[in-house]
Amino acid sequence: MSDAIRLVRLGETAPTRHPLEADERIAHTVRTIVDDVRVRGDDALRAWTRQLDGIDVDAVRVPRSVWDEAYERVSPSFLASLRVAKKQIEDFHLQQKTASTFFCTPHGAVLGTLVRPLTRIGMYVPGGTAAYPSSVLMTAVPARVAGVRDIVMVTPPKTAGGTAIDAAVLVAAAEAGVTEMYRVGGAQAIAALAYGTQSIARVDKIVGPGNAFVAYAKRIVYGTVDIDAIAGPSEIVVVADAHADARVIAADLLSQAEHDVEAMAVCVTTSEDVAHAVCAHVAAQLEHLPRTSIAAQALARHGYVAVVRDVEEAIAHANALAPEHLVLHTADPFALLGHVTHAGAIFLGRYSAETVGDYVAGPSHVLPTHGTARFASPLGVEAFLKRSSVIYYGAEALRTDAAHIMTLARAEQLEAHAQAIAVRLDALAAQEGI
Repeated sequence: MSDAIRLVRLGETAPTRHPLEADERIAHTVRTIVDDVRVRGDDALRAWTRQLDGIDVDAVRVPRSVWDEAYERVSPSFLASLRVAKKQIEDFHLQQKTASTFFCTPHGAVLGTLVRPLTRIGMYVPGGTAAYPSSVLMTAVPARVAGVRDIVMVTPPKTAGGTAIDAAVLVAAAEAGVTEMYRVGGAQAIAALAYGTQSIARVDKIVGPGNAFVAYAKRIVYGTVDIDAIAGPSEIVVVADAHADARVIAADLLSQAEHDVEAMAVCVTTSEDVAHAVCAHVAAQLEHLPRTSIAAQALARHGYVAVVRDVEEAIAHANALAPEHLVLHTADPFALLGHVTHAGAIFLGRYSAETVGDYVAGPSHVLPTHGTARFASPLGVEAFLKRSSVIYYGAEALRTDAAHIMTLARAEQLEAHAQAIAVRLDALAAQEGI
């Protein structure tokens, strides 16, 4: 596998990402499912789960006794590690809590922002043949810190072993503060969260990653509910200088390539020697991965090692890609941090493996993908908060601003707006005997 990953030089045509769009087959299927669940509720949930997953689900809600029993099926070491991760994720997100603020103007107006948590959120946790307890923590813990009352989790039932949900996922949900859990996945689960069914009450916002069907369903229901983002395949860009460890870089690239055949894994380096060494190590390590086929396809489609003139050019290329994960594998990564403008999460130095961020560092691993880091942010406490503006005007404040308000209203030909001020001035004049 010596050609496992391409070597290019910027100035040549480097591979680029295509727009994140569902193909028409997926779009049609998802629209059909969403409309059916909106109309028929639980009956549609069960029918689509039977058709798509091959599983009969009589009752979609997971009883609390099943959560409790799951603790007996996980190892003490797993539970200990899960609790370490939860604590560190919680500690990080506690720093993001935002309080309501108020201030008074010189003329006595009171202005402010009232911050309140969302009441009920839905979180999608991928499942089926895989289990992602880390995704439970990374989604539910920030919501709990924000003060969300109801955290509703949906996850596909295992495609083998009946209607069970993985014990590690159940325990993670219990530890993270999930309040309700339902064994249903795919577009039908997103529709249930958005519109409500007989078993699942509708939510205010849906968060969490999923496959192409889940992503397109979130796109359809946006507006009925809020969503965090339209998630795309995983991405990593490593910026490396001549001091970088090629073996470590190769491991980082493969850690993302093994996620999905559409994952992007890129190294941009100032060193020709490092570039060739990374290619060699990728090929060597790839042969020993359990998910070799997936990683190999991802590298063939969206993987490359690029040689550039200097670190400035490397950072410019990274910013243009706006990756989900950016690793600065250089002698002085902090010197480059100020030049990074677009990235979901930034990892500094050779020991800051992207995998650290996946599990225990603290920031949520639910990150903007497919270039959306140009305008989007990681999932955090603010995603579960909403703000209301607060305005109090007394008599003096109204007199001070009245003429300006009426002038601007009449400039827009909105006389009723102006009159809403004029009648108050008349009332003040009458009250004060002027």
